[in-house]
Amino acid sequence: MPAQGRVTVSERRSTIARMRERINRFCLAALILAPVPVSGQVEQIVTAKLERYTIAALVMHQEGAKAFKHGIAIFPGHPGILKLREENGQPQYDQRGNFLVRSRRHWLDDQTLVAVLDAPSDQWATFTQEFRTTPRYGGDVASLLREISGKFNVEQWTLVGTSEGSVSAFHAARMNAPLAKRVILSSSVWGPTNNGPGLSSAKFGELSAPLLWVHHESDPCQYTQYRDARRYAEKSMSPLLTVRGGGPEKGGACQAFTAHGFVGVERAVVLAMRSWVKTGAVPPAITGNNPQ
Repeated sequence: MPAQGRVTVSERRSTIARMRERINRFCLAALILAPVPVSGQVEQIVTAKLERYTIAALVMHQEGAKAFKHGIAIFPGHPGILKLREENGQPQYDQRGNFLVRSRRHWLDDQTLVAVLDAPSDQWATFTQEFRTTPRYGGDVASLLREISGKFNVEQWTLVGTSEGSVSAFHAARMNAPLAKRVILSSSVWGPTNNGPGLSSAKFGELSAPLLWVHHESDPCQYTQYRDARRYAEKSMSPLLTVRGGGPEKGGACQAFTAHGFVGVERAVVLAMRSWVKTGAVPPAITGNNPQ
């Protein structure tokens, strides 16, 4: 019999085995919960040069992909001004925390390309909601999407906006029926607000593309309440994808890391939107956390 307090060889082996099992479980959990690495994805700035200004987009796709059935044109929330530029050969831009910007990689597969649209260069000081309703802005977006389509062989475009970016996406789609095959509006600004009318004056009968609304049931922002999402879905006779859960939240009610920005359920929301783009079937409501 071993002396009291002394560890036998078999006990030591058993302890080591349990430690290895715990390490393996930890490593597996870390692998599952880790962010998708950037490797295997190509990102660059594409610019359309117009008369006295430019408009650009941050374009991302899987490495090796040569043609794309689906192009996803992303319109970030307020202020919608990325100030895209290159520094030391790398794309640099503002609004990295915006829901659609930080979760853009989840759209990607061998058939899908993502383009995050900047404001036109001569609008970097303001980029008002009123400007986004103008024919000039519609023409700017069309010029940029045609530039990207020619460069990357994109077959069709879906326009996706979040928060104030929903104003951009709606009007760009309304004015470009041949280009915009689908529209997705998430956490939309209903208005009117200090920044403009939001979607309160939108004429949904002028939008020919199918429309999907996406909204968090607990959106805390006073300008983007869920009850209004239900009302606008009925008004536009378009489906509403309801999101619940997520977190933890941080920042102000209308900021990107609250339910307004789908924090904690980013991947699930993007995959549901991508499913609608590909199949036309409205996904079921999203509930629960989805760690990034």
